[in-house]
Amino acid sequence: MTILLEQPPAFGVELEEKNIPVDHDDDQENELVLEGGFAVPDTNSFGHTFRDYDIESERQRSVEEFYRTNHINQTYDFVEGMREEYGKLKRVEMSIWECCELLNEFIDESDPDLDEPQIEHLLQTAEAIRKDYPNEDWLHLTGLIHDLGKVLLHPTFGELPQWAVVGDTFPVGCAFDESIVHHKHFKENPDYNNTAYKSKYGVYSEGCGLDKVYMSWGHDDYMYLVAKENKSTLPSAGLFIIRYHSFYALHRADAYRHLMNEEDVENLKWLKIFNKYDLYSKSKVRIDVERVKPYYLSLIEKLSLGKGKEAVFGRQGGKCLTYIAMSRA
Repeated sequence: MTILLEQPPAFGVELEEKNIPVDHDDDQENELVLEGGFAVPDTNSFGHTFRDYDIESERQRSVEEFYRTNHINQTYDFVEGMREEYGKLKRVEMSIWECCELLNEFIDESDPDLDEPQIEHLLQTAEAIRKDYPNEDWLHLTGLIHDLGKVLLHPTFGELPQWAVVGDTFPVGCAFDESIVHHKHFKENPDYNNTAYKSKYGVYSEGCGLDKVYMSWGHDDYMYLVAKENKSTLPSAGLFIIRYHSFYALHRADAYRHLMNEEDVENLKWLKIFNKYDLYSKSKVRIDVERVKPYYLSLIEKLSLGKGKEAVFGRQGGKCLTYIAMSRA
């Protein structure tokens, strides 16, 4: 996928102008009100607090079973194999909007906060960002495409099991931090007692940079590979958001900061802003897809083809389409 974008304003300036805190205690989360009238709700679509993995319910029991399977199977060798296979990007041409609509068939089994089709979440996130950051169209587009890697659930892309596509992500090749949800299930992971992987740094070094770190395999890393391999010109903050938006151990518990470099530290500021919209915009209130579709189609065309540079695109019936090149298993 090639998306041509201008760099965002300097981080410090943007954060100061918006007056949005990037670091705060968890007990302040529910008091956060973002510019543009987007207020963080007290409860999720089920009437529970957000990301509450301990409350007793049928939904929570299925979520814990998901994480048990995920934590047992997400090993360093598994991730290395999946990156090698899916990094080949055997081409499947599909417009960005077609890819969004493909996700209409799926519900994220790892999500304790929503059981709506994924296209609803994409639009809810993008629209909430658009209200508060009307001039940051690169961020609107990031909101729209951040979960497109979930097409891995579709037969066209290998029909991977949910534990290999969705859920919180975490580094492999080093110790599993205790802040990771349902951490207890890592004890059954073959890497848990592997002397090469069980230390704080494992196979990595201090300040090596998160781009050098293998993350548990799923839609985040896949979409990141798609963007990188197609030489996407999303700003580095956009790519960072795509790869680490499910890395809650980092942006909620500040775990694994010892692996970050200076660029990661700057990009984390944007990710913490993005996370509020990704998490708290989830709602049973449906987006009028036909009403907002023209804006996002024009945004895709503007940002992908409006800079006079080469992009991955095709023409069908005289209409210019922007394409994502993704791998077929």
